[in-house]
Amino acid sequence: MNNTENQNISKTENKKERVLDIKGRSYATGKRKNAVARVWIKPGSGKMTVNGIDLPLYFKREASRMRINQPFVATARVDQYDVWCTVKGGGLSGQAGAVRHGISKALDNYEPELHTVLRKGGYLTRDSRVVERKMYGHYKSRRRFQYGKR
Repeated sequence: MNNTENQNISKTENKKERVLDIKGRSYATGKRKNAVARVWIKPGSGKMTVNGIDLPLYFKREASRMRINQPFVATARVDQYDVWCTVKGGGLSGQAGAVRHGISKALDNYEPELHTVLRKGGYLTRDSRVVERKMYGHYKSRRRFQYGKR
């Protein structure tokens, strides 16, 4: 068996399988800053619900709604999935990022062939930036107390 045959075998063995629950939904957890989103997706008409509220009512800013829809736009799956999610912690911007991360991971679980598109778009990577802690001798994390020499 030569080297190319080994590569072909390993490529077929690494195929990721679809992960669904009993109801035929795909589940994933998304995180951003201090926000954590639990996301379920299933094929449907494109209805999105966040904490029991429709998406436009929960996220009033257009930028947040656009951010949430980015994985669907990148994979050409707009209005093909219903999304139901719960999100808590952080502010609205962090929550929107957490929902986007969760949707991307759930899409990857539902359709594993979309993995490369989502990975190249950067949607599967957890944004690890968080608020820097306040340090002693400082007014905030970097801002010092006012100093007067005279």
